[in-house]
Parts: sequence; structure tokens; C-alpha cells
Amino acid sequence: MDTDDKQINIHATPEMMAGVYANFANVSHSDYEFAITFVRLEHEEAESGEMNGVVVARVNMAPKFMKELLEAMQDNLSKWQAAENIKNLPETTERHPPQVDDTFGGVA
Repeated sequence: MDTDDKQINIHATPEMMAGVYANFANVSHSDYEFAITFVRLEHEEAESGEMNGVVVARVNMAPKFMKELLEAMQDNLSKWQAAENIKNLPETTERHPPQVDDTFGGVA
């Protein structure tokens, strides 16, 4: 089914919308699916040579969806990099002070 012609209504609980934090991911695959396991690693123990982590999410998907996800991630990364490059231009940083984004309490 092509989603380009369809309206998608997505519902999520507030807890789901809050999301989870991950700083490590493992990607694996079989003949039929890909799996991405997202993990929050604790770096405090890195000096001992052992790191503990907690799986915060695991997503299994069809190869076609994995390809579409990868393309969407590459597109978004390119857009983010372009915006970062514009923000870091000397004339941009000198003329415009940071703007506060009240939505998430951060600096835009």
C-alpha cells in the first residue's frame, strides 16, 4: 500500500511521546527482516573495560521499510547538517544572538 495517497492518523500515549534515550544501537538482519536494538550505555564503568547497558527499544522491520527508513534518515541528516553549517557561519553567529525555544526549554 502506498502511503503517499493516504492520510495517516497516529495516536500515542504521553509516555510514548516522551520517548527514550539511547546512545548505542545494534543493527542485525535475517533473510526476512531487519532489527535495530537501541541501548542506553552507562559510560562510568568504561575504565574497567566493561560497560553495562539497558535495552530501551527494539524495532523489527521488513527490508523495504528499512530501506525507506535509511533514506529518510539520510535526508534528515543532510538537512540538519546544512542548518548547522548555516548557524556556524561567522556572520550568522555575530549578528544573531541565540533564540530561546520555549517549546522544549532549549536554545534554537
